[in-house]
Amino acid sequence: MKLNTIMPARLQPYFEQELRAYRAALEKNQFSIAWRHLERAHIIGQAYPWEHSYVHWKMLFFGIRIKSTKEVIGQIPRLLVGGVKSFVGKIPVGNTGGANVPPLKPMTIPDEIMDIFKKSGVKPLA
Repeated sequence: MKLNTIMPARLQPYFEQELRAYRAALEKNQFSIAWRHLERAHIIGQAYPWEHSYVHWKMLFFGIRIKSTKEVIGQIPRLLVGGVKSFVGKIPVGNTGGANVPPLKPMTIPDEIMDIFKKSGVKPLA
């Protein structure tokens, strides 16, 4: 079994870019755009414990910001187990991470995010 610990340096800029875009949209109260960037960051970072947990933390605070009880409650178990599942390589690849999707459901990775993985030379479940 391969244990995941650190996101490869060549993938990190794409993850950080999504978080910057999230913050920029949030500052403008563009909530649907902000959320989309969190989902993208989740897909990129979900194989790595710190990044995976960090995105769920941001999703929790997003839920608080928009006053979504469903999102807040949905993020708590994801925060508790998401990083552990990343560490042992048992993630639902492509899952967008929000409370609007089952936490263990694999999903198709959008083409533009697959392109990010290809450009960085990292497989989605690295």
